[in-house]
Amino acid sequence: MTEQIKLPNQKFPTTTGEINLSELSTDWLVLYFYPKDSTPGCTTQAVGFSCIKDQFDALNTTIIGVSRDSVKAHQNFTEKQSLTINLISDKDETLCKHFDVIKEKNMYGKIVMGIERSTFIYHQGKLVKEYRKVKAAGHAEQVLEDLKTLQKA
Repeated sequence: MTEQIKLPNQKFPTTTGEINLSELSTDWLVLYFYPKDSTPGCTTQAVGFSCIKDQFDALNTTIIGVSRDSVKAHQNFTEKQSLTINLISDKDETLCKHFDVIKEKNMYGKIVMGIERSTFIYHQGKLVKEYRKVKAAGHAEQVLEDLKTLQKA
């Protein structure tokens, strides 16, 4: 069983205003963490989720991306890539620390602290599946398939 990481009861700034993850109106939530807007892997992942968002919608599922980028950077990223998903700006790393996604990374031989690509699926506020060390390509489709299986269970 997955260790319970509760959704925090606080507001976070997004591309569409403030959001409180513990007060979402959908039964299902896909919360994914990614390192940086407008980088190749992160773009692949965000576009992947956006392209099949209607299929997530049909499953009463909200998709939200989280990074340390500013709301302005998120808005530029959303506009440039025609994203249809909401993005949380976690500049102070509150969510990143809560979900333990800040990890040591090796960037061109230099050790830095960055976001490890991770995804969490919630059902009615309970964590039901998590993915760590995610590969961006094909991830949205994998999450969709797993979500369908979880909803049948």
